[in-house]
Amino acid sequence: MTVEFDLTDNESVVKVKYTGILPDLFREVEGIVANGRLDGNGFVIAREVLAEHDENYMPPEVMEAMKKSGKVMPGMSNGI
Repeated sequence: MTVEFDLTDNESVVKVKYTGILPDLFREVEGIVANGRLDGNGFVIAREVLAEHDENYMPPEVMEAMKKSGKVMPGMSNGI
């Protein structure tokens, strides 16, 4: 499946084309990283699209280790 979408840094916009399955966390108004090349028509032809997760996300095994050490801070999430 090929999709096209706009990517912005709130100052400029670039059009992206990607063929593949988008990450589960890919949503409008969420951060992503698109790796690829700029074609002659002004599109980024992405070979990879990564969706950013919550900056407070922590893998469950790291969260468990921090809980055991007593170093869990308020607001931390293990994504569950």
